[in-house]
Amino acid sequence: MLVLLSVDAVLLAVLELFFLPLRFDGLVLPRLGDAPFPIVALVAAVTTPWLVSVAAGLGNRKLGMIPLLVWLVTMLVVGVTGPGGDLVLVGDARTLLLLACGAVPAGLVLGGVLGRAARESTTGRR
Repeated sequence: MLVLLSVDAVLLAVLELFFLPLRFDGLVLPRLGDAPFPIVALVAAVTTPWLVSVAAGLGNRKLGMIPLLVWLVTMLVVGVTGPGGDLVLVGDARTLLLLACGAVPAGLVLGGVLGRAARESTTGRR
């Protein structure tokens, strides 16, 4: 199950990177002043914490960090090297928004899970 969650993290990171440059430019979306449409940040804010919480529920709660680490490594490797050596990450605030919306909520979920585990282990010993 953990392998499946890691594959999901890779696929989500790749899709989020490839749809990051999406704009209201009349090509894919309607023309609305060529404004950026960073919907992938919302997708990352929902899916990455979900992957962490599901992985943490598999037994050892430390396993929750694996999907987050896989997502981050995929974002960095594919974002910088890209297909054919192209740079996939756009050079504006959308990249920071995507990284923040994916990593921060997932990190908060992971911290909550690990904190709960630490609290249960200390109260269980007394």
